[in-house]
Amino acid sequence: MNNLGIWLVRSDSEVLAAILQRQLGGTLYKPWLNTSLTQKEQFAAAFPLHRRWLMIAASGIAVRFLEGLVQDKHTDPALVVLDEAGRFAISLLAGHEGGANELAYQVANVLGAVPVITTATEALKPLVVGIGCRKNVSVERIAAAVKLTLAQRHLYEVREVVTIDLKANEPGLLEFCRQQKLQLRILSSQTVAARAWLNQPSAWVQQNVGLPGVCEPSALIASPRGQLIISKTALDGVAVAIVEDIGFQERL
Repeated sequence: MNNLGIWLVRSDSEVLAAILQRQLGGTLYKPWLNTSLTQKEQFAAAFPLHRRWLMIAASGIAVRFLEGLVQDKHTDPALVVLDEAGRFAISLLAGHEGGANELAYQVANVLGAVPVITTATEALKPLVVGIGCRKNVSVERIAAAVKLTLAQRHLYEVREVVTIDLKANEPGLLEFCRQQKLQLRILSSQTVAARAWLNQPSAWVQQNVGLPGVCEPSALIASPRGQLIISKTALDGVAVAIVEDIGFQERL
């Protein structure tokens, strides 16, 4: 049984699907090639074959295809819906228990899309942590910098960690997120350069990364209705900033 199934509803999505398959692996399904069965019938037959599904389609199509297949959140396969423009990766089914939330982040990080997470366990967490770091910084140094910056706040309040594509494969950062069970969101350097929101530019970061800053703009971009509550705090080659979501009730 392959872990990931990638379901296309139209041939227009083939280029996008090929990019995702190259990065994430999985099996591509092109149901329009089989005219003897409807796409819904074909999906129902394939649904038990994978523990994770990525469907490139409108969310309404995904909901109709899932009719009669959904059983229990502890046993259902994970399913993420991606729009054909590659802008939003929506964790639709088995988000927390089945791993759709994690898959949504993986898809989003490949494409520079926005991961859409609606499970209460994750969605109600108000903090976003932006991190920039020097090359090969240890997980211990990253953990120490995050702890210092959080101050009186707590890791269980953190919804996601955000950084730029140049740091996507930093071993210490990946290990920190794994240890703390935090999702890592990757923004393109171009996105951060276009919205370089920060209090004080860094000459070192500009010279070595080509951006005036990383942690502050990354956190603010990832939380567009948030407020920077802790500006960049640097410790041993790690820079951390904290943004807090403005709650709905506070905006009334």
